[in-house]
Amino acid sequence: IKICRVLEGLPRHASTHAAGVVIAPEELTNFVPLYLSNTGDVSTQLDMNGIEKIGLLKMDFLGLRTLTVIDNTLKKLDKKGIKINLDNIPLDDEKTYNLFSNGETIGIFQFESSGMREHLKQLKPERIGFLIAMNALYRPGPMRMIPDFIARKHGTQKVVYPHPLLEPILKETYGIIVYQEQVMKIATEFGGFSLGESDLLRRAMGKKKPEIMARMKSQFVEGAKTKNIEAKVADKVFELIKEFASYGFNKSHAAGYSIVAYQTAYLKVHYPTEFMASSLSSEMGNTDRIMILLDECKRLGIEILPPDVNQSYADFTEKENSIRFGLGAVKNVGKGAIESIIRARKKHGRFTNVFAMMKNVDLRTVNKKVLESLVRAGAIDSIDTHRAQLFKGIEKIINFAQNAQSDVQRGQFSIFDIPRESDTTAIISYPELPDVEPWGDFEKLKHERELLGIYVTGHPLAKYRDEISAFSTVKLSDLPALKDENPVKAGGIITSIKTIFDQAKRKMAFFTLEDFSGSAEFLVFSSVYEKYQSLIIKDSLVYIIGKASVQEDKDPKILCDEIIPLSETREKYTKNICMNFHLNDIKIGKLNEIKKIAQNYQGKCLLLFHVANGDKREYLIRSKKFKVAPEENFLLEIKKIVGAENVWIEG
Repeated sequence: IKICRVLEGLPRHASTHAAGVVIAPEELTNFVPLYLSNTGDVSTQLDMNGIEKIGLLKMDFLGLRTLTVIDNTLKKLDKKGIKINLDNIPLDDEKTYNLFSNGETIGIFQFESSGMREHLKQLKPERIGFLIAMNALYRPGPMRMIPDFIARKHGTQKVVYPHPLLEPILKETYGIIVYQEQVMKIATEFGGFSLGESDLLRRAMGKKKPEIMARMKSQFVEGAKTKNIEAKVADKVFELIKEFASYGFNKSHAAGYSIVAYQTAYLKVHYPTEFMASSLSSEMGNTDRIMILLDECKRLGIEILPPDVNQSYADFTEKENSIRFGLGAVKNVGKGAIESIIRARKKHGRFTNVFAMMKNVDLRTVNKKVLESLVRAGAIDSIDTHRAQLFKGIEKIINFAQNAQSDVQRGQFSIFDIPRESDTTAIISYPELPDVEPWGDFEKLKHERELLGIYVTGHPLAKYRDEISAFSTVKLSDLPALKDENPVKAGGIITSIKTIFDQAKRKMAFFTLEDFSGSAEFLVFSSVYEKYQSLIIKDSLVYIIGKASVQEDKDPKILCDEIIPLSETREKYTKNICMNFHLNDIKIGKLNEIKKIAQNYQGKCLLLFHVANGDKREYLIRSKKFKVAPEENFLLEIKKIVGAENVWIEG
């Protein structure tokens, strides 16, 4: 205790503000001691409050990736002859607000978290003011007021003002204090403060400085008396603004952010391929973000094409309704190698095979390691044979290219390189590649995952897409929105594992699970590990039941309680087989076909028909006669009749 009393109040660590810049009229060392962090950053030894006290200016300079995305999208459109001035786009665009109202805000600045998307769907914003309010409210303190704000907006909750004088100030936010500017306005209009004093009050409340607030409270009550407001009412209003001001957001800040968000949404809804290609390029190297954005591309109906030495550039590029992977996304392929490939392509035209490509590139940059990476990532699929043969023949390809370039430098050529009189194209003989078996689908995808960070031409989980959709309670990309102890059910592929020993010297594990949306870390304590260790192996497809572990300043994890093979989930958890019909599409012949198939696959699952009518109502009809088995063949046969998109399983 004696030692602790000495330590109490001392800083426990040094941290640097992400965007804070201190400005002085002379050398900083004339005013403040500096600190060199272990990462080489120079910062002041005084914190922001100390800097303010000694009279130095601190400014926050925020660099927004979103501004680069917007700029690149506009440049793409400009090349196509579409010129857009974002200052002149309409702020009442119906399609843009529909995007917000439907919660389709992946890739939209400040509005893409799962919690925010749910609130947007409830709010149904139809003007910029609602976006500004949501931007300000969706923060740890005021978030609890969001349901009231939504209810008051839709008229299901009465709007109440603490005092009639506050109505003009709080009308736009339905009687709820949302912005710091509202706090300042109340202080001037209600408490008789000057604008300068109201700003001091705002800052004192925001920084929770009780001695200043106590002094200002008496001033506020006295000022209210001059407006014939009782001390009891003034005291109540002060306590109200004190509660809200501690987390009130700056409206001008929220407005700036919301305008940028609206601009990104406008571009996404009207020019989705250009916008998504720019977004993907901006996140190059961030695998989790790339996965989320690619998932959104698929939802938008945009085809994702693999990297290709004949088509790709460094960044992601769009063409009609597709986006091509950039070569910059391929691991081990640097800027110099990409520039060399593009230069050779422009000079010699489309590469016809891998030998033609390699003899025309700079082998100092496009070396053996780069070629291996391009082959394994599928970037040479379009110009030559299968990946296994290319990979096995890399030594031969490199040797050929080196010899060809050496001959050119010495001025030598083969008789087969001499052009024929009737043809200006040289006849070039290329070596034969080794004869090997092609890689299987899983092997190909494994290489793609290693080189690109994600699966592009397929997915190991594709076979279990229905199960993951039906039985998972959360997408792994939405994990940050969970609260501590929330139950979780999720299916995916184990991509990495780390085993350690607990205090009792028993083995436990951390592993990364990946689904179609992203990845998350799972923790398996020793008692659970002993039971399920045969399933906790790399590339294993599993379904996990557990709960969220959310701790401050740490990435959320899932604590595992139960693990089963993904292949067993359909049989174990399916309760209903569902089909979509429109009333006009129901034909007796079609129903008889379904009846025949159902007779062949009898089981324990209910057979449900969702029937849509012209009046937008949906009727749910259950088959009384048949219960069916959730077998793959049964689902395939039904899908042939009603369409794959109209059949699904429910847990």
